[in-house]
Amino acid sequence: MKKNILASTIALTLLANSAIAHSPKTADETVTIYGSATSAQAATGAAQYIGEEELAKFVYSDIQRVIRQIPGVSVQVEDGYGLRPNISIRGVATERSGRITLLEDNILIAPAPYSAPSAYYFPTIGRMSAIEVVKGPAAITQGPYTIGGALNMVSTPIPETRGGQVTLEAAQDATYRLHANFGDKLDNGFGYLIEAHQWQSDGFQDIDRSDINTGLDVTDFTAKLAYAPTNSAHSVELKLQMTEQGSEQSYLGLTDVDFNQKSTRRYGLSELDNISTEHSQVILRYGFEINSNLNFTATAYNNEHERNWFKTEGIDFDGSDNAQDFSRNSWANVISALNNNESLNGISTTQLQGILDGDIDTAQGSIQLRSNAREYYSRGVQFGLYWDQTIGEVKHQLEVGLRVHEDEEDRLQRNSTYQQVNGKLQLNDFGELGNAGNRIQEAQALALHVYDRIEFGDWVLTPGVRFEDIQQKRTRFNDGETRTFRDDRENDTQVVLPGLGALYKMDDNWTLVAGAHKGFTAPSNSPNVREEKAINYELGFRFANNTLNAEAIYFLSDYDNLLGECTASSGSNCEIGDAFNGDAATVQGIEFILKTALTEFNGIRVPLSITYTYINSEFDTDIADTAFFGDVSAGDSIPYIPENQGQISLGLEANNWSVYANAVYVDEVCVRASCAVFEKTDSSLTLDISGNYQVSNELKLFARIENLTDQQDIVSRQPYGARPNKTRTFSVGAQYSF
Repeated sequence: MKKNILASTIALTLLANSAIAHSPKTADETVTIYGSATSAQAATGAAQYIGEEELAKFVYSDIQRVIRQIPGVSVQVEDGYGLRPNISIRGVATERSGRITLLEDNILIAPAPYSAPSAYYFPTIGRMSAIEVVKGPAAITQGPYTIGGALNMVSTPIPETRGGQVTLEAAQDATYRLHANFGDKLDNGFGYLIEAHQWQSDGFQDIDRSDINTGLDVTDFTAKLAYAPTNSAHSVELKLQMTEQGSEQSYLGLTDVDFNQKSTRRYGLSELDNISTEHSQVILRYGFEINSNLNFTATAYNNEHERNWFKTEGIDFDGSDNAQDFSRNSWANVISALNNNESLNGISTTQLQGILDGDIDTAQGSIQLRSNAREYYSRGVQFGLYWDQTIGEVKHQLEVGLRVHEDEEDRLQRNSTYQQVNGKLQLNDFGELGNAGNRIQEAQALALHVYDRIEFGDWVLTPGVRFEDIQQKRTRFNDGETRTFRDDRENDTQVVLPGLGALYKMDDNWTLVAGAHKGFTAPSNSPNVREEKAINYELGFRFANNTLNAEAIYFLSDYDNLLGECTASSGSNCEIGDAFNGDAATVQGIEFILKTALTEFNGIRVPLSITYTYINSEFDTDIADTAFFGDVSAGDSIPYIPENQGQISLGLEANNWSVYANAVYVDEVCVRASCAVFEKTDSSLTLDISGNYQVSNELKLFARIENLTDQQDIVSRQPYGARPNKTRTFSVGAQYSF
């Protein structure tokens, strides 16, 4: 790999010094992929940009509600607040958003994107100024996960003039949010921004026999410093960001019977469940305008994340503290047994339900809670070279990117045992440190991409290629705080990913787009597991005039191998960290989006937005019963990918007030390929409304009702049982700009 890094660096340096070599980029401009809705609409494939104006309509703090505005994106709801969302793009696995490239300010943001990509940290959406999604061939510039695409969240920029903003919001369930920022850009080129975001809630669920809430407490601070003198070719920006989060969240859901009686119930066995996290980010960017056509950027980044999710895992009925018994009697299996009205390893349904209800005391040491403590880092440097030049009648915007990256996940976890007495948990044995996981997973990666936007006449072509060289390793240690070597394993991957996008302007309104690229998902360090690969195609059109914008894209992902990776949140009976080959699969569908203004009367505008996605996802081969996918037959649907989903947003806009209604429909989905009776979610239709009133140039008041009809559906069955969407929630707030 060192030879590859050296060769790529030499090649990049030679190109930087050559006479040929994208529009000029300063350090602060590299935080976005497109930077505007107009630029996204000019892409040779499907790309969407949600800016500040759109985000301000509902002032959401939940990424799950924001992201459903984008066609092709699916969400598996887990906690109702979007703290750790499960996002899919174009049918890739939803679980912990681990199959899409997650970025904040164009920097990889998952705790360990290569070695442990599950997004147990997700940026605070309430402080973002824009959301970008890129799909199709252009995704090869953002890797490493290029089958579905990339999601980039753009943080608050340094303002052009001195000023700031304060947003205060209050909602039901003792929910409060404060967002404040202030900054300036001086004449000498120096700029700064300071920002704080505080979000807390008691939650919408209730724990049996407990006064502990089910809410959250998130504190977020950001600072930015920049220096870009007017007449200088150099620019630099430093970003410092820190987040602390505590949330009383659990993996334990409900049986269907209990869900139907009270969907917001939490079993008392989950009373102690909570997750605490600390996250920090440092980004240093440098930009150098070599000449009017050629720019160079360099970015160094370091993300650190620490988490401890303390949660109940399962039960050993006789209290023998047998690890195998805890696994066999996981809460997922208990819920499944009750749903199917079956005993579990000799324990009757009456006894199982009595344990969940707190009516039956359990043996000493019978209930296991795990301290899922992990530390992560993700760091690296990335370089970009942008050349913008017209040669004859052909315009080139060439981008060359190089990233050298390393990341690590360090698990040192503990199982403790409890018993239930009079409906309360009592500690029996704290347990030995490391008895629930004692290992390090690490990865080193080199990524290189070359991407050229070539414009001539009515055509735009974007050929590109991405190269990834990834080394992954896992080292396990014996139980105990003093680590002694147990075993290790490695997996090395090199892949070349070509792609080509095309755009043809038929006339002033109609545009055809098409593309093909080789998509890729890195395998884990699990032996004999192949990387996930797919050949991806898209074909569609755009229409735009003064009153209407529409886009329809057909896409097809032809998988050579669909990868399944076991995590605790998958709810599967497999060893955490192992991966499984899903063999061939086909995902195809249609993405449609339309935006228009229906009419205007008495100065009132009526904007309409419609988003629809159809996805047909199927396994192409039979696979014997697996611990991850279940028993797969050719034609079975890939879990958690809805066939139909859509959104309709309708508004009334006057000069100083606006009202919007947003309806989202999502089909039922199978949570496992076998799709048995209790392996499906409910279809759901959710209606949100919002209103905004501009009191003055500085002051805006807003109100919002989420889930107006208080619809209660099973929106997920993982990790362990049925889970609800958030109940009807009323919010009011004020935003002051100065």
